[in-house]
Amino acid sequence: MTEKRFDVERTALARGETREQVLDRNVAELLQELRVVLTGVQILFAFLLSLAFTARFPDLGAFPTVVYTVTLMSTALATVVLVAPVSFHRTVFRRHRKEQLVRFADRALLIALVLLAVSITSAVLLVLDVVLGRGPAVAASTVVLATALVAWYALPLRHRRTAAG
Repeated sequence: MTEKRFDVERTALARGETREQVLDRNVAELLQELRVVLTGVQILFAFLLSLAFTARFPDLGAFPTVVYTVTLMSTALATVVLVAPVSFHRTVFRRHRKEQLVRFADRALLIALVLLAVSITSAVLLVLDVVLGRGPAVAASTVVLATALVAWYALPLRHRRTAAG
């Protein structure tokens, strides 16, 4: 978070909270968000790990194999990035670094959502390429990606600008 986006003192004053209350609330909110997102990523990751061991997988061809690799890697990276705030917290525990933890976790979650958008989009592309063919798969995965970008980034950014202006 940039200083403009996250000013603990300004938020505390506006909400009638202490600095510590703001940070505690932010940590609790981030933890809840991380739990929700991590569960979905873990389910997708487990599915992808098992997929390579199915009987049909070796016969998929080059394109599905590349899409599978992109999906697996983006999901693995999303998992690593989502778990990073836990490691950060353990490393700085009891060192009065809660504000840095909030900033780090915020960035990690935003990065993980980009990786998750790639994962979901490429998973849809992979499955629908096998089920419906390349054309419908590309069309459907494009809709999924566009929806994720609008819902996860464009609309929140628009509302943030509207609230700030």
